[in-house]
Amino acid sequence: MNVLGIESSCDETAAAVVADGRRILSSVVASQELVHAPYGGVVPELASRRHLEVIVPVVEDALARAGVKLGDLDGIAVTQGPGLVGSLLVGCSLAKALAWVTGLPLVGVNHLEGHIFAAFLAPLPPEYPFLALVVSGGHTALYHAPAPLRYELVGQTRDDAAGEAFDKVAKLLGLGYPGGPAIERTARAGNPAAVAFPLAQMTDQAPDFSFSGIKTAASLLVRRTAPLSAAAVADVSASFQATVVKMLVRKTVRAAVRRGVRRLVLTGGVAANQALREALAAEAQERGLELHVPTPGLCTDNAAMIAVAGAARLAAGERASLDMNARPDLVLA
Repeated sequence: MNVLGIESSCDETAAAVVADGRRILSSVVASQELVHAPYGGVVPELASRRHLEVIVPVVEDALARAGVKLGDLDGIAVTQGPGLVGSLLVGCSLAKALAWVTGLPLVGVNHLEGHIFAAFLAPLPPEYPFLALVVSGGHTALYHAPAPLRYELVGQTRDDAAGEAFDKVAKLLGLGYPGGPAIERTARAGNPAAVAFPLAQMTDQAPDFSFSGIKTAASLLVRRTAPLSAAAVADVSASFQATVVKMLVRKTVRAAVRRGVRRLVLTGGVAANQALREALAAEAQERGLELHVPTPGLCTDNAAMIAVAGAARLAAGERASLDMNARPDLVLA
């Protein structure tokens, strides 16, 4: 089964062809970093306009690199949500047009499920059941996956997503956009114990996350001590990163132990952060848990993850009609 995946939920325009739900024949991603860098974050209107400009060439490139034509495909998968509605509409519109022209089956994919399925593109994919931490610029959530295509929300952020907090603190520190990689680079020269940032604790003991407190603490610190030296910026970056990593690892491992789940999946754009990967791997090993993490290139937004998730849903008999619409608030369940 050859499935074309299309992803346009935020600021990456991507297309990929995946064979048999496991083998990537091609994966093309057109980044918009230079478009949004001057603003320190994604501007939705600019994102959707850029998607319109490049999505057809990106899909054509993905097909060419895979060595297939539309007639060689067995299905089309597209991100239906969640995400920016203007961006999602571009991908959904093209996917529906291609499905109508070719008569190929179409399926809409939840962007978060795509991130989870990125783990199935690794040489040793996870077995069910497992607990997945999906952590990115727009999402931070824990999902229990007891069986294929079944999900239960265990915990989520109550305010900012982790990646969003990285972007905002990076902007405060003058490190540019995207913030996650910038803070990770800068943190290498800093002391992770230099600043005692607050660790969010839920009064109701729920396995939820909160990053507004640490973001506010960073903002107050920068205003109080500005201008910061290069060494101080490195220390703040290292301390901020270490605190966010500690929160993510602690909540994830506690939730897994509480539920008796022995397998973990770490995925999403922030999962490309090496400090997070190493910290969760160390904690998982200490607790006797099995950890599955996609390669860094498959953690960030891409269409291969949408194609493999779509292949699973097509194999299960799911089909979307041509009146399928983008759903920016789509829930994974």
